[in-house]
Amino acid sequence: MALKTKQIRKQPQPERAVRKSKFQADLAPAEDRMVRGLKQELQLTSNTDFLSDAVALFRWAVWERKRGHRIFSEAETGERRELVFPRLERVAPELALPRVEIPWTPRELESLADLASREPANPTETLIRAMRG
Repeated sequence: MALKTKQIRKQPQPERAVRKSKFQADLAPAEDRMVRGLKQELQLTSNTDFLSDAVALFRWAVWERKRGHRIFSEAETGERRELVFPRLERVAPELALPRVEIPWTPRELESLADLASREPANPTETLIRAMRG
């Protein structure tokens, strides 16, 4: 008795749809207005597009700081302002972080603690003028 076998070809499995992650954020009203304003200014119609672009920009900034690079904006006049963002500094190489050693006396520490625990002072006219340039 001869045995007959039939070769069965395996059908390719249809690719499963990649499940997209959901993201939800609870924003304060001011932050919500800021996001809406930025979306309008950048002509973005969806939160997904906004978040995707924001993540891309943040990813680039993290990469730059990891490499020890500092991030600046530069005006046409050549004036430069450095981005100071504490969360980015967490990924910066240790050697690139500025270190300052201040030899505080006990009296100076008490004075600092007193100032830090007070209500904020109102800005003086001189400070207001200086801040306006």
